[in-house]
Amino acid sequence: AVVLCAYLEMGGIDLRDRTVIELGAGTGLLGIVATLLGARVTITDRAAALEFLESNVQANLPSELRPRAVVKELTWGKDLGNFPPGAFDFILGADIVYLEETFADLLQTLEHLCSEQTVILLSCRIRYERDHKFLKMLRGCFSVYEVHYDSSKDVHIYKAQRCSHKDDF
Repeated sequence: AVVLCAYLEMGGIDLRDRTVIELGAGTGLLGIVATLLGARVTITDRAAALEFLESNVQANLPSELRPRAVVKELTWGKDLGNFPPGAFDFILGADIVYLEETFADLLQTLEHLCSEQTVILLSCRIRYERDHKFLKMLRGCFSVYEVHYDSSKDVHIYKAQRCSHKDDF
């Protein structure tokens, strides 16, 4: 999360007044930073993490920015109807690619949340063959590029966008 936060803070991406969703937020650091950078953020995780996540948001955002950050439950592949399809400018995820049994649900969730314009930014370590497997699955539905590598932390940042098939003819 720290590497992706630093990448966003470098300013190459303008998050002001953009709609952002963070998947698998954990502590919420990434969503909090995106809010501080001007985005309207939906910070998501499974039910068990929400109380801790909400307290971190309350403790780390100035009161005037708190309305711009909403904590919501999201288990990948489930209850996607609670999230409007294609409604987000950015989807952020830090270190969420590690459990192979979640890959299909994560991909389904990304597909649901994406419009043609949505930009996905994922930061992760590539530790195992299964991590490459997820990137291959992701490339089946999205154009995927590595946009940053932090060698000191061995963390890659990938940018993905929905494939455009109108050029296939």
